[in-house]
Amino acid sequence: MPTLKDMRTRIRSVQSTQKITKALQMVAAAKLRRTQDAAQAARPYAERMAAVIANLAAAVSGPGAPRLLAGTGSTSRELVIVATADRGLAGGFNSAIVRAAREHLGRIADEGRSALLLTIGRKARQQLQRQYGLVSIGALEAGPRPSLALAEQAAAMVLEGFAAARFDVATLFYSRFRSIVSQVPTRRQLIPAVVSGEAPPIDLKGAVYEYEPDAETILSALLPRNITVQLFAAMLENEAGFYAAQMAAMDNATRNAGDMIASLTLVMNRTRQAQITKELIEVISGAEAL
Repeated sequence: MPTLKDMRTRIRSVQSTQKITKALQMVAAAKLRRTQDAAQAARPYAERMAAVIANLAAAVSGPGAPRLLAGTGSTSRELVIVATADRGLAGGFNSAIVRAAREHLGRIADEGRSALLLTIGRKARQQLQRQYGLVSIGALEAGPRPSLALAEQAAAMVLEGFAAARFDVATLFYSRFRSIVSQVPTRRQLIPAVVSGEAPPIDLKGAVYEYEPDAETILSALLPRNITVQLFAAMLENEAGFYAAQMAAMDNATRNAGDMIASLTLVMNRTRQAQITKELIEVISGAEAL
């Protein structure tokens, strides 16, 4: 049975942990507002670009369509891009993204297709390296804050691999920030570009657009940029979701530490009272024996 000294040491240890989790919760709460605003501010640009691509794609068909839009005609080889955070202590935030990606990679194997892997974020690399390290084409770190330079670097790796015919389809996995208590692991196909039905249509008010240069040329320049935009938006969504998940996880950890301190204090007080009672009985018994 632990002594009173052991219990006091344990209580002080839990109290120190509680201070750390409380501090992490406050830091995450302070950073959440900024990251949430950044993620929400990036959505209209990405949605507008999707609308422009949808409008252009309606006028392009046949052999003249860019390969990033039309694809290669095959789905036998797929690149899976998994974007997570670099750090943990955020509950199941990173694991949920990796789990969705791993299930998709399993389906690819079951269908007899080949897969390649690109990870953005240390947690994705750590959780997938052992099983899929041989098919990895690169591992990037998310960094302290999402940057357009990192998104451009990742997009360059994707475009280079597609141009070299290493894969036919590219799919991105990340976590979409819905609210402070809800982050949704999301799958998005980047290549071939999907003309989203959710993209808001452009109201031309009866007018007809004439493109200069032609729609094919504009799409050839716009589609690579769209990949960069989608990757950057996913990184912003991840950052907001990470701090929301970390704030919730640290709040739960702080509460659990408080419950543990209360429980340990109660046990310590009972043990101390039992020792006092035992000593009194020994003193009284000795006095009566005399």
